[in-house]
Amino acid sequence: MKRVPLRSLAISVASVLFAAALGLISPAHAQTFSSSYTSTAEKDCRTVGKPRDGGATQVCPGKSGLVVVVSEDDLRQTVSVGPTQAAAAKEPAAQTWFAPFNSTGNTVEWRMADGRPFAIIQRWLIADNDDVDKSGTPTNKPMLAVTRLPPGPVCHVAYVDGQANRNANEVARQAADEFARDFKCGKDEVKVVGEKGAAVKLAKH
Repeated sequence: MKRVPLRSLAISVASVLFAAALGLISPAHAQTFSSSYTSTAEKDCRTVGKPRDGGATQVCPGKSGLVVVVSEDDLRQTVSVGPTQAAAAKEPAAQTWFAPFNSTGNTVEWRMADGRPFAIIQRWLIADNDDVDKSGTPTNKPMLAVTRLPPGPVCHVAYVDGQANRNANEVARQAADEFARDFKCGKDEVKVVGEKGAAVKLAKH
C-alpha cells in the first residue's frame, strides 16, 4: 500500500473541514423537512361556547399534542395553536385578524423538521369589496398564511398570494422552512413572499 505523506494528509483534512464550514459538504445530521396534514372541518373539531353573530370557536386536534383553535366573529376568523385552547387564545395569532370578511380552508399543513412541527400553512379566502360578482357579492381572493409554532410565540410569519403564484404551496413551504423558526413575533414584520396579488394587499391593508 502506498503511504500518504503526512503533509498531504493534513492538507486534505484541512480542505474537508474548510468545505464543511462553507456548507459545501452536507452534515450527516442535516434536517429532513416534511409535511403532515390535519383538518379543521366542523365534523373533526369540538365546538366551544355558544355561537354569536354567526360565529363560533372550534378546537381541532393537531400534531405533537397541539390543538388548532379557529375563532369566528362578525364573519372574520382567527387561527391559533397551542397545547390547550386557553394557551392558544393567549398567543399573538389569536389576536391577528384581517379587516375584510374572511374564512379559512379546512386543511392545515404542518411543516416539520425531523418529525417535529415548527409551522403551519393554511389557506385563507379574503373578501374583495372592490371586485364583486353579478349579485354584488364580493369575490374571495386566496392566500396562504405561514404561522410559526412553539417553542416561542405563535404568530403569522409570511403571506403568499394564491392567485399571483402558480406554485403558492411550494413558496409557502419554503417560507416556513427559511423564516418561521427564527421569526421574532412583535418585532419582525410579516413577510410577503413571491408575487404580490389582491389577497396579500387586502391582508396587509
